[in-house]
Amino acid sequence: MMARRSNTDTDSKKEFFEEVVQISRVNKVVKGGRRMAFRVFVIIGDRQGTIGLGVGKSKEVTLGIHTALAQAKKNSSQIKGIGRTVMHEVDAKFCGSSVQIRPAKPGTGIIAGGAVRTILEAVGVQDVVAKSHGSNNPMNVAKATLIALQSLRDYEEECAFRGIRFFVPDHSKLGQNHDKK
Repeated sequence: MMARRSNTDTDSKKEFFEEVVQISRVNKVVKGGRRMAFRVFVIIGDRQGTIGLGVGKSKEVTLGIHTALAQAKKNSSQIKGIGRTVMHEVDAKFCGSSVQIRPAKPGTGIIAGGAVRTILEAVGVQDVVAKSHGSNNPMNVAKATLIALQSLRDYEEECAFRGIRFFVPDHSKLGQNHDKK
């Protein structure tokens, strides 16, 4: 028979998708020499549109991870215009990294790599094609992806932006429940 764990630990881990993207060893030069520490970059999400990025530094990796998770939960934000796929194509740039995200047909899956893939999984997108250009620094790519996702418009905003109403035959695939006109 297996021993059961307390629900407090498992419940907090169930509500968020947590991924450690990068662990870097950093040095601080002081009078007596170098002080070594670790920088941890973490992405969290609830797979329903909420995403957070966090960076933590500590002399031990585990403490750095806990610090990064706390910062990511504190800095989490809600993304609109997300369902099974993104509503429209978006581009964004942060520092030397640029990201392009395009909607895809059901069944395509997430065609992306690195930090872009991790963020799209954490947000809950299932079918999307993404490409990253320029610098492949995971922190810059992740921030560019977050900027791109925050620039998405939901169904109502897109209709107002274009000045027309779209006929969407199956709203459940897009995660929207709007009246057909």
